[in-house]
Amino acid sequence: MTTIPLSQDATPPQFRLAMVLIWLTPALWAVNFIVARKAPGVIGPYALAFGRWLVAGVLLVLAARRELWRERQAIARVWYQYLALGACGMLVCGAWVYQGARTTGAMNIALIYSASPVLIALGAVCWLGERISRQQIAGAVLALLGVVHVVVKGQWTALGSVQWVVGDAWMVAAMVSLAMYALLQKLWPSRLGATARLAVTCIGGVVALLPFTVWEWCQADVPPWTAQATWLVLAVALLPGVGAYWIYGWSQKLLGASRVAVTLYLGPLYAALAAWGVLGEPLGWHHLSGAALILPGVYWVTRAAGRKPSAP
Repeated sequence: MTTIPLSQDATPPQFRLAMVLIWLTPALWAVNFIVARKAPGVIGPYALAFGRWLVAGVLLVLAARRELWRERQAIARVWYQYLALGACGMLVCGAWVYQGARTTGAMNIALIYSASPVLIALGAVCWLGERISRQQIAGAVLALLGVVHVVVKGQWTALGSVQWVVGDAWMVAAMVSLAMYALLQKLWPSRLGATARLAVTCIGGVVALLPFTVWEWCQADVPPWTAQATWLVLAVALLPGVGAYWIYGWSQKLLGASRVAVTLYLGPLYAALAAWGVLGEPLGWHHLSGAALILPGVYWVTRAAGRKPSAP
């Protein structure tokens, strides 16, 4: 089976940089797990998501202001694309994750999110025409097994005792929305650079989040704004916001949606390391044995991205 052609506009150093950076993306997104656990009672889910993308959007607009002004007419012609991307990536896959984390457990969240790379890969094959080799399929399956092993703490019989609650529906919607965000980015190619495109997408996300944030602030049980809320907003704006989304969008242009998506399997492993380092939660043997499955699996999939495409 042939592999999808890589971007012809990029240089070999750019490919190598993308191959390195995609391993960093799940680590930046793991900050979201930490913040989601600290947010209840401090800041509402819509306010957190709105603040996150407002701060990120301002920084990105300032960084790409010349390109945005130069391409303003082209942006205006496809404004609906950026609104849809913002709704998928910032509203549903942002605020709804924080909403779902209030009532569901970490095991459920990780299990549901582990389906995202599979959904993205299937969508890339069926919708975008990407092709996946047998080695990539084997790597994705191996990484998925490693994710589940970490989630169930090595006790596979625990899968039968998982209890599904209302919050899981929020997480399923977020998982599907993450896949849609990744696929729509490839379906709607843009001549904007990675920074400018993410800046406009942030604007779309802020617009989509605004009415929900206003509604949340009108509720009687809304927590008052504190310094801790400010720090949580800044943390998710800079790391999983600007950092992770920028790397994801830029590397996806070079390597393809399905290959970049498989690195999301590193999320539970990185989250465990973050919880150990930040929250003092212990590491177990299931983390190490899960890593022994996840890391080779991700390597098998991403290694093919650095090869020259074969003739069809």
